[in-house]
Amino acid sequence: MMSLKKVLAFAGVVFSFSVLMIVSLPLLAGPSKPVANGLKVPELGRIAWVRGFDNAAKKASSEKKPLLVLFQEVPGCATCKNYGSQVLSHPLILDAAETLFVPVVVYNNVKGDDERTLKSFRERSWNNPVVRIITPDRKALAQRVAGDYTVAGLASAMVEALEKERRNVPEYLRLLVDETSSRKQGVQKATFAMHCFWEGEASLGNLPGVISTMPGFLQRKEIVEVEFDPNKISYSTLVQKAKTFKCANSVFARSDAQQKEAKKFVGSSAIRTDETIRPDKEPKYYLSKTAYRYVPMTALQAVRVNAAIGHRKDPDSFLSPSQVELLQLIKRHPSAKWSNAIGAEDLPYAWQAADAVKQSLKGA
Repeated sequence: MMSLKKVLAFAGVVFSFSVLMIVSLPLLAGPSKPVANGLKVPELGRIAWVRGFDNAAKKASSEKKPLLVLFQEVPGCATCKNYGSQVLSHPLILDAAETLFVPVVVYNNVKGDDERTLKSFRERSWNNPVVRIITPDRKALAQRVAGDYTVAGLASAMVEALEKERRNVPEYLRLLVDETSSRKQGVQKATFAMHCFWEGEASLGNLPGVISTMPGFLQRKEIVEVEFDPNKISYSTLVQKAKTFKCANSVFARSDAQQKEAKKFVGSSAIRTDETIRPDKEPKYYLSKTAYRYVPMTALQAVRVNAAIGHRKDPDSFLSPSQVELLQLIKRHPSAKWSNAIGAEDLPYAWQAADAVKQSLKGA
């Protein structure tokens, strides 16, 4: 005969298992309440997805927004999880998805309404992630995103869809497309010496096609190293612009071809060298002296914000709604333990760090 202690222990196990099954039901069942963000389901990232395609279509029609439809395997393979943790958790993708679209997820590996919706779009079951951006009545607004598991792929489709409907495309989303697409295709570097790299970084950072800037020192001179997209601005044009801005006292060419082009504009001041620069301790100087330094940004956003502050223009136009909201919170609580986000390479991680401070303030 089982003792009372063993009976209670067994009951506890049964109860715990029952709770686990109840909690797990949203993943196995069909349409339900919106799936909360926060990587509780890694395949879905941090976006708050609507569940139930018909409900989402009604919501999109009511709010006059396009539908952003994710066909996803949950639980899924490494590709599905990586897409969730990297692309669907990117702070700017998150902002765009939740403010400009109605995001709805259709599981491609469950029965019921999900399966019917999947078949109606002729999408494959148990498949890698696919995204469609459509009108509430299912008209395509952008090319189907499949096989491209990058931020550039999804952000480009978002811009395409908004432009097709002649909607406003926020600057932060355009910058995200510019930067990620350029890096995907390949960027080049140019190095310029000038009297003040603070001013130089602000001036060069305004040029279309410039993706990032880094101030530093080379051969005892203040320099700015520029990453640029050669498909958007040629090296020759970049040198000409730098000279116009008085940011080309010397041009440190990184190849024979660069030196040949630079000589046309600066003559003997075009110096061929493979020496590495010594980075300055205060990159994005103008930005670094403001509360903006605590706002996680992409490299291109930081370039534009720094340039705007340096030229006394409004930098907020380059920020997403959540970034502006965070900036306002930082200004209200300047003594909180915010981390300097300038140069942060992992934007989602930097954003989580800022969000942790934000949450601590709520509990204070």
